[in-house]
Amino acid sequence: MSTYEAAGVDIEAGDRAVALMKDRVARARRPEVVDDASGFAGLFDASALLRYQRPLLASSTDGVGTKVMIAQRYGKHDTIGIDLVGMVLDDLVVCGAEPLFMTDYIACGKVVPERVAEIVGGVAEGCRLAGAALVGGETAEHPGAMGPDEYDLAGAGTGVVEAAGLLGPSRVRAGDVVLGLASSGVHSNGYSLVRHVLREASLSLDAELPELGRPLGEELLEPTRIYSLDCLELARSAEVHAYAHITGGGVESNLSRSLPGHLDALLDRSSWTPPAVFGVLAGHGSIAQHDMDRTFNLGVGMAAVVAADSADEALRVLAARDVGAWVLGEVVPGEGRARYR
Repeated sequence: MSTYEAAGVDIEAGDRAVALMKDRVARARRPEVVDDASGFAGLFDASALLRYQRPLLASSTDGVGTKVMIAQRYGKHDTIGIDLVGMVLDDLVVCGAEPLFMTDYIACGKVVPERVAEIVGGVAEGCRLAGAALVGGETAEHPGAMGPDEYDLAGAGTGVVEAAGLLGPSRVRAGDVVLGLASSGVHSNGYSLVRHVLREASLSLDAELPELGRPLGEELLEPTRIYSLDCLELARSAEVHAYAHITGGGVESNLSRSLPGHLDALLDRSSWTPPAVFGVLAGHGSIAQHDMDRTFNLGVGMAAVVAADSADEALRVLAARDVGAWVLGEVVPGEGRARYR
């Protein structure tokens, strides 16, 4: 007899996963969330937007990429959800938007309730750190399409910004200062190259490298830093003109997106020292500087373009929030690109 279970889908396991994750999801809540007893949709009270004169809704969607393969190999699943939130909600804050809510989607070869609960727990923790609500999600079992220990996750987020407070290239002026906000490590970009280096150099995730002071797997799974609340506070306290979330493509590529066509960001590579993990990857992988620059964040997780007379205050605000930051460069006449001196 053919059954759904015989085909590889365990409905009861899915129900157990939902039960296990409920308490964790409850921590990622905002007062505007409205409960839907059916659970088919997440509800958010839009009357909260009435305080805006002209609210602009911002949306973003992303995944974690092949970093999930490191999590699967290392058997650590409780922080990969934080990475997802960082990739989704920190894109929203670039335009000045406050993240409001997020949904997630997990596809896996086999639902292991405890593992799914760990993943979703990470998403919930990331939403809490970003000040957003986790209003819903989906876990799908794909037997045959994925191995029993394989999974992937993606998410979508929504935020709001006052039209008059929209940040971006149109606000940037010559003489502005570019600040670098420290990353927590590799974040969630470049892991196809990371895995290539591990394979070619025969590096184990359990390797204890003296440069790192902890197992390589722990370093590579350090969760993405979430900047949403820091960036919102900075925009309230200083004259911020633009942000750039430093993800795939590196500092130059992402910062260029936040510049107008007649200005450049001239960056000082000597203004900071990249975390040791990037030296480990470059050394063991014989990666040229050009490829490091265009693949990794190299220690700069977010860049802020601020008015020159606000730079000191901006650095003070970030220091008070325990965000490492420094003067990364300046805005000069040019052709709309970020470049190193």
